[in-house]
Amino acid sequence: MGKTSIARSVSDLIESTLQKESLDLVDVEYKKRGPSWVLRVFIDKKDGVTVDDCSRVSRKIADMLEVEDLVKTPHTLEVSSPGLDRPLTREKDFLRNVDKNIQLTARTPINGKNQFSGRIVDFKNDTLSLDIKGTREEIPLEAIAKAQLIIEF
Repeated sequence: MGKTSIARSVSDLIESTLQKESLDLVDVEYKKRGPSWVLRVFIDKKDGVTVDDCSRVSRKIADMLEVEDLVKTPHTLEVSSPGLDRPLTREKDFLRNVDKNIQLTARTPINGKNQFSGRIVDFKNDTLSLDIKGTREEIPLEAIAKAQLIIEF
């Protein structure tokens, strides 16, 4: 199983457990770090993730991985909050952040541009609606290479 399919399989395995804990699965990464592998699980919830959330979920995920035997190579499991610069990758990420400003990179040019900064208006039919200085831009999810919140203090 390749590293992408491992991350996808782990996501599929743990998603319902996280939902029962009122947590959102933000992302799963399986990457080589030095001589060893790291399985990173990023979780979130409305009021923010605590250390206790990460600890509790880490134990549950470790038990599930042991039972299912999805990851054959020795690895370290890390469970954490995605932080302020979290990636926006799914419909629920965009909907949770309506009226917030984001930066976005498109896979290929859209109307001659690859970089966009604007306020999320909506997300419907796999399409993000962005307000860019009073102009609405419609960007299909499949065209988004990277999107993240613009941090405002």
